[in-house]
Amino acid sequence: MKRLTKRGKRRLLVGCVALLAAGTVVFLLFWNGILQFNNPSREDYPVRGADVSHYQGLIDWETLAGQGLSFAFLKATEGSLYTDPFFSYNLRQARETDLRVGAYHFFSFDSPGLTQAEHYIDTVPHFDGMLPPVVDVEFYGDKADDPPRADAVRAQLNDLLDALETAYGVPPILYTTRECYERYIAGYFPENDLWFRSVYTAPHIPDNRDWTFWQYTNRETLDGYEGVERFIDLNVFNGTAEEFAVYGTT
Repeated sequence: MKRLTKRGKRRLLVGCVALLAAGTVVFLLFWNGILQFNNPSREDYPVRGADVSHYQGLIDWETLAGQGLSFAFLKATEGSLYTDPFFSYNLRQARETDLRVGAYHFFSFDSPGLTQAEHYIDTVPHFDGMLPPVVDVEFYGDKADDPPRADAVRAQLNDLLDALETAYGVPPILYTTRECYERYIAGYFPENDLWFRSVYTAPHIPDNRDWTFWQYTNRETLDGYEGVERFIDLNVFNGTAEEFAVYGTT
């Protein structure tokens, strides 16, 4: 095996530095919302929308809705006690636009599924045309380092999903990341539509399950909100505008 000459070592070092610099530039462009890894076409996915929480602060819903959006999911609750402080405002204002509106619940691994369901039901009214309830299952804090047991999580999720379906008349949607999908959802809850987070590539579900919503970016910037978070999450619906118009209706 040949040993590298001094010139070869110098070229290798320069190449490594160039690759590192290029990678840093790409990361910074993505982090600042300039570069988007996903850009689903409107021809393929004509129905798109945002999901928001208190991080977007006060939202001018007419302005936000007027930027090619068809729906919005609003954070309502988390665990058994927390209510998003902007939920009531967002729900009232968003419903005055042409958007279809839904509300999501951030699942807690540390709280019984039934009390989480009760909290959501007490917070989110049933209204005509609402999108199905959403349960957001993702790791938080140190949960990814020490994941809760899958069977215990599924039991609480099952209680939560059943209670929400009874209250609202439609199976809830499951929003999740790849990590949580593989650990807790793959092979289970087939009656619940899937909302999959994949901000670097198109969705590749490990067991080839179909998805209904795809969160394709968490670093878009739109007009109409002023909060501590300058970015907003955007999503597409896996279907036509006609299909979306009746989606989730009972």
